Amino acid sequence: MSHTVTGSLSAQVLKFTVHGTFPPTLASSTITLPKLDRQQAGHLRHFHNLAFQLDGEWAHMGPQEQTQDWLDAYRYQLATMAYAAGAAHYHRLPALRGLFQELLLKLIHKMLRKKVWEYWYLTSQSGKLVDPDIKELRRPWADPIVRENIMYSGHLLLMVALYAMLFDDDRFDQDDALTFHWDPVMWGMGPEKFSYTTSSLQQTILNQMEQNGWAGVCCDPNSIFVGCNQFPIIGMRYNDVRKGTKAVDGVVAKYAKALQDRGMINGDGLFAQSYAVKQAFTVPGKSIAFTAWAATFMNAWNHDVPKMYPAQSLGFITRVDQDRINVNTADVAFTLRRLAKEENCDVNDLAVLARARDIASVSPLPAGPSPPFPQPIFGYVVQWASEVSSSPGDLAGLLNHADRFLRPTWEKGGLFYPSHDTLTDKDGNWTQVGPLTGNAAIGYARLNVPNGQRRMWDAPWTKADVQGRAWVDGVGLGTGVDFLRGGWDDGVGGMVLTMRAWHGGDVSVKPVVKGLEKGLYGIYIDGHLSETKAVENPGDEVLLEAVVGAKEVDVVLKRAN
Repeated sequence: MSHTVTGSLSAQVLKFTVHGTFPPTLASSTITLPKLDRQQAGHLRHFHNLAFQLDGEWAHMGPQEQTQDWLDAYRYQLATMAYAAGAAHYHRLPALRGLFQELLLKLIHKMLRKKVWEYWYLTSQSGKLVDPDIKELRRPWADPIVRENIMYSGHLLLMVALYAMLFDDDRFDQDDALTFHWDPVMWGMGPEKFSYTTSSLQQTILNQMEQNGWAGVCCDPNSIFVGCNQFPIIGMRYNDVRKGTKAVDGVVAKYAKALQDRGMINGDGLFAQSYAVKQAFTVPGKSIAFTAWAATFMNAWNHDVPKMYPAQSLGFITRVDQDRINVNTADVAFTLRRLAKEENCDVNDLAVLARARDIASVSPLPAGPSPPFPQPIFGYVVQWASEVSSSPGDLAGLLNHADRFLRPTWEKGGLFYPSHDTLTDKDGNWTQVGPLTGNAAIGYARLNVPNGQRRMWDAPWTKADVQGRAWVDGVGLGTGVDFLRGGWDDGVGGMVLTMRAWHGGDVSVKPVVKGLEKGLYGIYIDGHLSETKAVENPGDEVLLEAVVGAKEVDVVLKRAN
């Protein structure tokens, strides 16, 4: 049993208590925890704004293809927001367990909405685009997990595994925790129910990987994509750590071999677009999209990924200003790659870039099947740079481009980049944005850290990690307060919260610090000692009250040495 010790704090009226154990002031320079900037906090708030819409409302999330068949469908946006929030919690705000738990629960709730997965009933019938030898459509099925569709099931597995790892909560491994109700109103043979747990979801995916010779599970019928199969592999790693199993060890070795055996890495270093299972044929990559997407998350387990980045990114990104990097169209990028190979020229030379644009304008890539809609290339690339780039300034340069050419927009304290269909402006600057890029991927890149996925793979939180650290509950983004810091600061020797109200008005918040060690604690507001509190029993809680407005407020709960 824990006990609550209440402290009344105000950013405007301070009650000073003299206590010889604690100095009366605490210099802000003693706080060593890095702070979220306004844009990073804005992305988290935008995730909150989208996740907490009423069920059935999808403002700003409408994909290019309304049947949810394309790369910016709801499932991809929700999953990427979950990964971004998870990375922010793990790497930047580890004490804010209550806030992030609430956010991830809401994103998973949205992921289970029928609107997100009902596309599969039609897609399961297959078609000529993914299976050119098909003679008639397959009989459809509604269950989005049982077969193929790793583009949904793989993301769901990682979302629930990430949740369990971060919060030591196995609610999704209980009976019927992941339930899908198929109940069309005016047609069909009556309601159907498909139920899974985290464990049965993972086993279903493993069974299909084995059936496909460990090359992965199909996304669309007959089509295995490298990118989609990274997510369940990471989810298996987190589940292994929680359960003491080693399922992922054998999977990674067999999967890596299958990628090589099936030619899923092209001769030019790019990952293949897809592998057609029935035809045993590899479709080569025709842009940087699927390479960037796959590499971002493959970096978790494959330490060769960063070594591939310079050759893979060659020609696709160009530093066009001292502080800005542009993403080139496929025609221009492949022209630059050809010039580099044939003439050994510098693809970052702006004169060479101009020449490549001229060549591409009159000699575009050979005609062939093109994507029905623009791919979220900028979003994939900026995520990729955030994870694996060792080139100084790549991520900052791409983000600077986004802020100058992709129309950053603030709404209800949240930052996003609205959809825009035109690929480039007249000067070749990338301008296309879809909802995945604008709502989730750029935010992911800003909140991630270098090798962020690899760090989480190498050291996922264990039960002991989660249960053994002090954390903050009782706060959430719904209060209108942004949290710029939230963690134990060894330099200070205490818990540090930095808060600000996005709308500028005063907000009363009541954070509860839990899991504290026994001892005496001094409470500081903006560097001034307010009062002291004794924690007499391990696990006791301290309730804090603070008024937060437009000005940042630092609250420090410092433990006596």
